[in-house]
Amino acid sequence: MQNKTKKSKLRRTGLFLIAFLLVGTAAVCLAFRHELKSLGSLKERSRGVYTMRYDGDYGFDEFLLTGAKSDADIEAFVTKRLLKGLPIKLNVTDAGCTAFVSRDENGRILFARNFDFSYAPFVQLYTKPDKGYASVSTVNLSFAGYDADRLPSSGISPGNFLTLASPFLPFDGMNEKGVCMALLAVPEVQLEDDPAKVTLNTTTAIRLVLDKAASIDEAIALLRQYNIYFSGGISCHFLLADASGKSVIVEYYDGGVQLVEADTDYQIASNFIAYKGLNIGEGYTEFERYDAVEACLLKNGGTATMADCEDLLNAIGVYDGEHGIDKLQWSVVYNLTDRTGRIWPHRDSGRKWDFTVEYADL
Repeated sequence: MQNKTKKSKLRRTGLFLIAFLLVGTAAVCLAFRHELKSLGSLKERSRGVYTMRYDGDYGFDEFLLTGAKSDADIEAFVTKRLLKGLPIKLNVTDAGCTAFVSRDENGRILFARNFDFSYAPFVQLYTKPDKGYASVSTVNLSFAGYDADRLPSSGISPGNFLTLASPFLPFDGMNEKGVCMALLAVPEVQLEDDPAKVTLNTTTAIRLVLDKAASIDEAIALLRQYNIYFSGGISCHFLLADASGKSVIVEYYDGGVQLVEADTDYQIASNFIAYKGLNIGEGYTEFERYDAVEACLLKNGGTATMADCEDLLNAIGVYDGEHGIDKLQWSVVYNLTDRTGRIWPHRDSGRKWDFTVEYADL
């Protein structure tokens, strides 16, 4: 009789523990449902190259209430809001890039961009915030602490958790309204902070435009509402364009936000200050790259097909001949008219894929 009683108690205890674990697991899954679904969508296309859809809202409206005056502020917000306490360290180094906006043979607006950098794994990120526009953007994962020896993998894994910071780290992107934006390094900036304004960094400025702007005019108005600081001390300017064909380079010079508009049907940006024709460069092929793009566009009457963009971006990507290092990390062409595009890594067109602004299981 006593044995039966003991067995009954053990059975009840075992059932209680199982129930407790099931409830606890369910609670954790509920609390982390958006994060788990986001990580579940993470797909490794090739080594260091990924796609992911961020599920749910990532708190950007909350972030805009206070902004960030340093990378440490962004790290603190992302750690608390997105990473559930897991610390992140933003890692910024210098970059050289080229971008241009033109029409194709059918009049569609193309925004083409190279990102030249030391080794940078990247994720093509799809977002659809509760109060904002859907967008597709490219995120430099080295900014989140990944490198050649530490890479994410497909799906849900502890090593992938830092990819959840991606909504705050876009380097270029296009939203559902056909607004596109990319950052490019420049030698210097000259600006004054307004103590009455919230401060953003370069990548959260891109997130602001992708989430909130339906046109170039709206994007510029938004950028004027905020101070900006440059992560890692790397000065930048932005190339922006929208589906109407309007484009502008936004530079932080001569005390504030300055606009450089094109007097041609195309616009090119590289790593030099274009404001008032100053042409202050970094001394690292920025003018040669600019001239190569312009020569190609002029040859074709100011237009470029998708194939032209592909060939040109591959040709002008930065190569460090002294050290034998190919600096071109990714190339992307956004079609602002159709809200579609093409992207590929490391000058390797054989690994390209086409996409739309809405997430698909690529």
